[in-house]
Amino acid sequence: MDQVSDQSGVERVLERPSAGPAGTGVPAGPRSRPRVVRLLRHEWFLAGAGSVLLAVLMTWPLMRDPAHTFASDFWDPSLQAWQLSWMGWALLHSPGQFWDTNAHFGESWSFAYSDTLLGYLPFGLIGSGSEAAVLRYNLLFLLAFAGASFGAYVLARQLGANRAGSLVAGLIFAYAPWRYAHMSHLNILSIGGIALSLAMLARGHGYSLRHGYRPAQARPAWALGGWLVAAWQITLGFGLGLPFGYVLGALTAAAVLFWLVKRPPFGKRLFRADLAGVLIFLATVGLMAIPYLRMQQAYPGSARTLAEINSFSGDVRQFVTAPGFEWLWGRDNQELRDALIPQGGGEVWNLPGFFAIGLAGLGLVVSAWSRRHRVLMLLAAFAFAWVGMGMRAPWNYGYQMLHHWLPGWDAIRTPGRLILWVTLLLGLLAAGLITALAEHLTGRVARPVLAVLLLIPAGLVVLEGVQITPFRDVPKAPVALGSLAQPVLVLPTDKLADLLVMLWSTDGFPTVVNGSSGYIPPRLEQLRATVASFPDAASVRYLRDRGIRTVVVPRRSYSDPVPPETFTKPVDGLGITREERGDAVVFGLG
Repeated sequence: MDQVSDQSGVERVLERPSAGPAGTGVPAGPRSRPRVVRLLRHEWFLAGAGSVLLAVLMTWPLMRDPAHTFASDFWDPSLQAWQLSWMGWALLHSPGQFWDTNAHFGESWSFAYSDTLLGYLPFGLIGSGSEAAVLRYNLLFLLAFAGASFGAYVLARQLGANRAGSLVAGLIFAYAPWRYAHMSHLNILSIGGIALSLAMLARGHGYSLRHGYRPAQARPAWALGGWLVAAWQITLGFGLGLPFGYVLGALTAAAVLFWLVKRPPFGKRLFRADLAGVLIFLATVGLMAIPYLRMQQAYPGSARTLAEINSFSGDVRQFVTAPGFEWLWGRDNQELRDALIPQGGGEVWNLPGFFAIGLAGLGLVVSAWSRRHRVLMLLAAFAFAWVGMGMRAPWNYGYQMLHHWLPGWDAIRTPGRLILWVTLLLGLLAAGLITALAEHLTGRVARPVLAVLLLIPAGLVVLEGVQITPFRDVPKAPVALGSLAQPVLVLPTDKLADLLVMLWSTDGFPTVVNGSSGYIPPRLEQLRATVASFPDAASVRYLRDRGIRTVVVPRRSYSDPVPPETFTKPVDGLGITREERGDAVVFGLG
């Protein structure tokens, strides 16, 4: 079943029907119906509210205690909760210190050591302290899932899918099994803006897969809005934002080529909206790149090497490997996961969903999309999968070329995250299948039967998206770090333990030596090696030379334990003090 010419698709939703002359914008239906009622019954409102409600259910028990627990673990979530808090605190109290944070004492550009989530800055202005930091993070964690399903739903609708097909596309994009390998990576979960911006750009240009480019349907304001959403998505981080930027560049180049060949009408208002949008997008990319480029200048060793990328690359088996937190397939995939651990661990457990693959496969045969569009989607999915294997892809010379020639590509550590594009394309192929089946069966079967049939694919995708992620209680600070002489060093200091210290420091943001993120400065590695024998003369002398005034050793360790003698070793002759405070031992270095 090839493309079906039907006006019952997205146009009926995005074009407000009129009771008066065409183009007057008079709403259909009873004029007496209150505006609020019309809003509450609008498809976009229902889709948005439904996305949030579904996210609450699919991430349960997150919202049972969102101020005191983290999904999966409390390591990376602590980092990102600290980032969200730091942005708000720095903007209000010390804007000039924005990129030189309270953590990583003595280092520069420390906020650019990893993706910054800068687009979430307004949330950081609300509340203070570690409890607010945890709650803020979890609310955004929830909205990341809701935004992904809503964005893909809107994109599928704009391209011409019906509601049932768009629902399946949204569910596949938001709840694909691979996403549960990233339950502690808010920057990777936040992909809704990608789909939403594509939908708005398509809407702005009057484009759908069902009807192609229709100049009369163009809406310049939507096009500008699409570029603004794309710019916002970039501010959440370059890990996903950089490939997104190149996808936008490729789509723009294809659109320009189409215009040069076909010369369709293109209004001045749309041209000005696109020009303004592109300039804003490029300016955002440039401004975001500045601190990262300066960080790379300050730390030349921060660029990702091909050897490092190889350690985070996975072969073709990654696409059939479910993470352990996925309920349906995860428990039976342990052998595959173990085999892939040397190839990047959880970063390469990238199953997009067996039901999603099956629906997309059927969508290659039966679809509302044209044969040409289906072939292009299939080729694009294979291309993203191939690049997503990184250095373990067959003929990986292509990836090496991207790493060498594309600006910024050498900052991408994990190629497998391109699975999001494979997932989006699978969702769109599935949406084409469901739409075509609905149109074929309408009038042939009873409406209740048709509704049940169309909801079965959505039910299968939801089943595949059920998670069994453990939720961890967030450890509380053993002592108020802000009450101590600063800078403060908390032991043990390692890649994991320091993440908790950063979260604890959100209570007032005292200066701490600890720090952890995507890049670890050499001086911090040196400090960790030197203080392993603390307290002794060599470590105390080193810390004093670094200007560190207080060392805190919690009684309870959450990573590598502190040697027991740290608490009892004599300090006579070292010129330091030792004091029991809270649930920790505090050493004053004078």
